[in-house]
Amino acid sequence: MIRNVIFDWSGTLVDDLPAVWHASNHIFQRAGVPEMTLERFRAEFELPFRSFYERHVAHVPLPDLERWFHERFGEMQHTVVALPFAREFLGFCRERGLRTFLLSAVHPRLYELQHRNTGLGEFLHHPYVGVSDKREHIHGIIAEHGLRPEETVFIGDMEHDVETARHGGIPSVAVLTGYNGLDQLRRACPDLIVEHLGELRAVLERNGMRLHGPDASRRMPIATVGGLVARDDGRVLMVRTAKWSGLWGIPGGKIEWGEPSEEALRRELMEETGLGVRDIRFVMVQDAISPPEFYKDAHFLLLNYTCRVEGPAEVTLNEESQEFRWATPSEARALALNQPTRVLLDAVGGWPRVAGQS
Repeated sequence: MIRNVIFDWSGTLVDDLPAVWHASNHIFQRAGVPEMTLERFRAEFELPFRSFYERHVAHVPLPDLERWFHERFGEMQHTVVALPFAREFLGFCRERGLRTFLLSAVHPRLYELQHRNTGLGEFLHHPYVGVSDKREHIHGIIAEHGLRPEETVFIGDMEHDVETARHGGIPSVAVLTGYNGLDQLRRACPDLIVEHLGELRAVLERNGMRLHGPDASRRMPIATVGGLVARDDGRVLMVRTAKWSGLWGIPGGKIEWGEPSEEALRRELMEETGLGVRDIRFVMVQDAISPPEFYKDAHFLLLNYTCRVEGPAEVTLNEESQEFRWATPSEARALALNQPTRVLLDAVGGWPRVAGQS
């Protein structure tokens, strides 16, 4: 049973990725090397961070790197916010009487500013910050506080966090809200991968404060709905999500108990995109058994529909998606799609057909 939680800070409790990315590109600009796209930065950034900068700007002395970084990072502090579900999960830990710790590379001065701005610091009993290599501190924290490894978990968003937990002999949970993508986290082999802290709370509540339930063989397939949504000009809505390995797909989600599937579709589309829909048409059922693109082992029955936007085609994404775009069917097929979405697009062909578009 989990009684102690050690958190990472950046990418786990707060979103500072845009600020760190901009500050790193400021370093590259000052050092005369090419800047990075956000996608490349996420793929290459690692902890301890000195290794990352040594690979790209080894000719620049470390004091200069730190000064340049904090020049821009300090200007970006207003962009650092609490991640979705972070406050709720910390409150859940408080309600359950869990001891909470922080082990992070964030600079102590910036941590003071960020925890005051977000209000998250009040939930953390023992913060350890300014730590460049967490593996060098995990044993000391466990020993200092008398933590039983089997009752302790480390939650983080990077391979280094998973490695730190393994080094300390404690379980690890990886979240998809931060720096490393699904492929990187899978390589690190954490004990559990979750989309966000809200899902982790549900797991702990369902399993009696344990990471895994007693009998996984009793799991049942999950019925879901998904909609290929078109607007009046014939473009269809594509969304990109971390839980599908950062690939593009269609919005949708689980059918609730006693809920007709079309009602579930309307609800999920409104929750995930803010769109109302009309002209709902059933297309197909897909069996998705342990899809390799999905962030955890699952068996889905995917009920796929087409539909059209009702009202303004103004998309408001919730926390489940990172990006959206309206695309012609041919443009949609050219995206990096998850496999069920590609099957659906092939099944509907050129729908919806609009003059002059394919």
